Amino acid sequence: MSDQAKAPRTFLPPWLKRRVIEIAGWVLLITGVAALVLPGPGLLCLAAGLALLAMRYEWAKRLLLPVKARAFLLASDGVQTWPRVASSILGGLVLVAIGVAWGVGTPEPGWWPAAGSWWLAGGWGTGITLIASGGIALGMIVYSFHRFHGHPLVVPVRKTPMTPRPLRERAL
Repeated sequence: MSDQAKAPRTFLPPWLKRRVIEIAGWVLLITGVAALVLPGPGLLCLAAGLALLAMRYEWAKRLLLPVKARAFLLASDGVQTWPRVASSILGGLVLVAIGVAWGVGTPEPGWWPAAGSWWLAGGWGTGITLIASGGIALGMIVYSFHRFHGHPLVVPVRKTPMTPRPLRERAL
């Protein structure tokens, strides 16, 4: 057989595949940053975006390890006690419930100062994203519980300070 027959078939030219991976990485990275303060899996999207960008950029490789370590540490801490597990599950279920209420739509309350069209704007588009965020959160809780419950991650303590020494003390 020739080398062409052994090579795996690809549907995208290599230059297009690189661009698609890069664009997906940037979209996931930006979504992850936004989801750190908005409802959604912020660290998960951040880690996924950095993983894709690490295929091309050295800076993304350097950032991926601490983000991944922080995500695993938070996942481990979140399932070590039953109150944490229960509150995490409750938070995920509340997100799903808010998404359903948002999608179904409720009449605006009397105290709402703006026009009625501004009450729960977005309809099912916003509702589905909230439901998906709650579903992802619940899935991550189940994963974290199976992987880390009873086996917490231990982070080594740095023996050296993170701040650099003053210039006069450095060896030249």
